[in-house]
Amino acid sequence: MSRSMTCVILVAGHNNFLEEQIKNSECEELQSLQGIPKALLQVKGRNGKDGTILDLWWDELKERRTFSNVYLVTNADKYKYYERWATASDFPVENIINDGSTTYDGRIGAVSDFQLAIQTKDITGDVMVVSGDMLTNEDFEINGVKRFFDQHQNGDLLIYYDLKKGESPTTRGMVSIDTSTKNVKEFKEKPSTWDTPHASVVFYVFCSKTCSELIPEYLATFKTTKERSFGKLMEWLVPKGHVYGMKVPTEFKLIGATKLQEYLDVRKNAVTPTPTGDNRTFTTRAYARVGVVGNPSDGFNGKTIAMSIENFWAEVSIVGSEKLRLVPHPINDPNEFGGLSDLFIISKKEGYVGGLRLMQATCKKFYEYCTKNGIALSKRNFTMKYDTNIPRQVGLAGSSCIVTACVKALMQFYGITEADIPKHKIPSLVLTVEEEELFITAGLQDRVVQVYEGLVYMDFSKDIMVKHGHGNYERLDNVKLPQFFLMYASDPSDSGRIHSDVKEKWLSGNEAIVEGMRKFADLTDQGRVAFEEGDFEKVGEIMDANFNLRRELYGDACLGTKNLAMIELGRSYGGHMKFPGSGGAVLGLLSNQSNFPELIMKAQQQGFVCVPLTPHF
Repeated sequence: MSRSMTCVILVAGHNNFLEEQIKNSECEELQSLQGIPKALLQVKGRNGKDGTILDLWWDELKERRTFSNVYLVTNADKYKYYERWATASDFPVENIINDGSTTYDGRIGAVSDFQLAIQTKDITGDVMVVSGDMLTNEDFEINGVKRFFDQHQNGDLLIYYDLKKGESPTTRGMVSIDTSTKNVKEFKEKPSTWDTPHASVVFYVFCSKTCSELIPEYLATFKTTKERSFGKLMEWLVPKGHVYGMKVPTEFKLIGATKLQEYLDVRKNAVTPTPTGDNRTFTTRAYARVGVVGNPSDGFNGKTIAMSIENFWAEVSIVGSEKLRLVPHPINDPNEFGGLSDLFIISKKEGYVGGLRLMQATCKKFYEYCTKNGIALSKRNFTMKYDTNIPRQVGLAGSSCIVTACVKALMQFYGITEADIPKHKIPSLVLTVEEEELFITAGLQDRVVQVYEGLVYMDFSKDIMVKHGHGNYERLDNVKLPQFFLMYASDPSDSGRIHSDVKEKWLSGNEAIVEGMRKFADLTDQGRVAFEEGDFEKVGEIMDANFNLRRELYGDACLGTKNLAMIELGRSYGGHMKFPGSGGAVLGLLSNQSNFPELIMKAQQQGFVCVPLTPHF
């Protein structure tokens, strides 16, 4: 539930290091800047438009309309500058708070300034506080920060980023984060060394309890100005628990004592990218998979081995643009037809859904995941398009391929790495897109192999899933592979129907189904040993046993006559056969590879396509 929030901007500091350098500069161009507080110095803003540092913060805050009120705390020495700025910038002058200090030695401390705003303006509820004289080099979603905070209503939030080259931990508050819970484990103000690159600045969100109880307690305990900095407050607050961290995809500039050259660099070059960002195109691929052993037990706390194949793939391209645009595929998302009969034929054969809905659902879920998990996204729009050569409805995980490629492309575009979204969590993210947004029946196997690639062993045992929230995934890199082939129907049925009522029976504890899924897991372990020993005939026997068990559990009516016909055709040529997915195609391994040309011809005569598979590692 979203809660009311106030924002307090702090510009009351008396660190005049930059101001003195401007005063002593011989550059005539800088003489007009003498006496101007740092927050009101001109910089390049959005689209290269000139504005002050404070303008950039105010534009963002008022544009989002996230806050019930915004207050500005300054000092008596610079009050008139901010009063004039407020008049010109549509900022309520009555929302400026003067802390009465006029010198560095007379300052009251940032935490005291924050408390002054709370008391004088009778602020209740949650409060975001930011330093108004620092810059980010990339816009990010303030709304995303608030949403993440709303999901952690029992604590406070600090914003952190990764130190860039040349930055020292001795100039920042440094933090350690529990990546699973997003709790701040430790905070140290300006240490000489630190184990992680995570740095904090004055950008926090405090819950109402902290504002009304803990901060007054801190100020009553620590009375010197030096102690009343936010860094020292956080050192005291973090050990009490329930401080969360949210990473932003940016770096901060002009923090604290700023050198003249640093300001001149920022003044000359826009620190906030234009909406299109750079012009790079990020292109990612996800490859189709074939389940080799154990499927469909991945949806039943079982074990599987699957392989990604280069023959079939989905590709997503993303490039920065002024508006966010999802481009329909000319073949898979048709909106023009030669006539009503053409529409009828295409609709009957292809159905009514293409990849456009997959891209849209992925973008929605990706944003939701990042917000929930403390990953702030830069405010950059993009144009996204996709292509795929995966045959539809043949059980090769075509839908999840598009979703997986989308996630990979979004991660690259926003600069998100596996340190932010660990590899073992990406398959679960992909699965939520399909299950929660599109109501597609699915298991984790497909998404795992599309993320890990190669030949992958997967253990979805209940105890592992409950303990870790994901399965145990291992690439089997040091094994040789036989020559598999794929046979699929040119007019298959919807692969999502193949599971029938087996899931319901399993959930109700049906003994035959539960025991059957355990047998699939046993076959998977046997298959792993056979691969590692290079015993391809044994691999084939296990594939046959896998299919026979599936047939026993699901029944011929559920498996479908065409699927069974492909199995029998392959077996008639000495092939070991099984389903690579949920139907529409079969996976084969011939004992005698010389039979393959004749099998291809026979398959074509019966309306099937036969393809030798190339593994993708």
